[in-house]
Amino acid sequence: MRVLAAMSGGVDSAVAAARAVAAGHDVVGVHLALSAKPGTLRTGARGCCTIEDSHDARRAADVLGIPFYVWDFAERFTEEVIEDFVDEYAAGRTPNPCLRCNERIKFEALLDKALALGFDAVCTGHYARLTTVDGKPELRRSVDSEKDQSYVLASLTADQLRHAMFPLGDSTKPQVRAEAAERGLSVAEKPDSHDICFIPDGDTRKFLTDKLGERPGMLVDDETGAVLGMHTGVHGFTVGQRKGLGIDAPAPDGRPRYVLSLEPVSGNVRVGTAQRLEVQEIAGERPIWPSGEPIDGLTECVVQVRAHGGTAPAVAELEDGELVIRLAEPLRGVAPGQAAVMYCGDLVLGSATITRTR
Repeated sequence: MRVLAAMSGGVDSAVAAARAVAAGHDVVGVHLALSAKPGTLRTGARGCCTIEDSHDARRAADVLGIPFYVWDFAERFTEEVIEDFVDEYAAGRTPNPCLRCNERIKFEALLDKALALGFDAVCTGHYARLTTVDGKPELRRSVDSEKDQSYVLASLTADQLRHAMFPLGDSTKPQVRAEAAERGLSVAEKPDSHDICFIPDGDTRKFLTDKLGERPGMLVDDETGAVLGMHTGVHGFTVGQRKGLGIDAPAPDGRPRYVLSLEPVSGNVRVGTAQRLEVQEIAGERPIWPSGEPIDGLTECVVQVRAHGGTAPAVAELEDGELVIRLAEPLRGVAPGQAAVMYCGDLVLGSATITRTR
């Protein structure tokens, strides 16, 4: 097969490309330039989209003996990921930019271009497994539970998965680093990327305030309606947040307060106890089915609402095109804008974007 290997400059994508070469595929490496001003993305070892990373990717391609190109996706990345991120926070929702990047950049924009150029598949360094049953793709968790990235891939469609390759799904991170060292790849010990690549200093609140300006509102006790303080914008908060609320006085019972909900129209941020964070039901829009087949009737599953953690057994069903998930045990910190991903064992059944909770 002709395979386009997306090479971020990290160890995972380098080894994924190496395995595609070893499997006998005709491989071409590509690095995505995601910023018109590369200095505005994170620099140093913690990045994933920087000038240093493009150089690391090129060196890895040279070691593997494959052609290498840099493709400019900066405008698309700004529109589809950065602006979407800002708009979602302004609307009181909590987006996952890595999920959006996978969906709209790596497996929409990149895959579409790859197929148009005659490639058969796009290969990435994600930790997830792909199997095929009766011609239908199945997205599964990685064998390395700590590195599993099936959650941020659950928004991919069956057609996209048919043209995807995840060579690392059967390996652990230590195995991948050891293989990189054996192959003479200089990124073998390069630290993993962290946080959000387009927020250089990791200060999400400052980044959003610079984009949106100050939008003053009140911090309100959800139980009593008492005003506990003021804030500069709902975009500075997310459901489940405990620290940095700006409340001077402790709660009467001494228990910590958490963000319960955000009201972008009124500007109110409602806070309360951890118990009031508990959610029993989740509703989501735009359901996506990686196998191409939606669930049929009541379906037992395990739902995951964050990239790391936040899982509970549940029963899900479609109601008028909306995915409704009823939890067998409550979850905390579930926010509109996040993805709810359903699993049966290690198999991804489907996903939806959370619109409301109860």
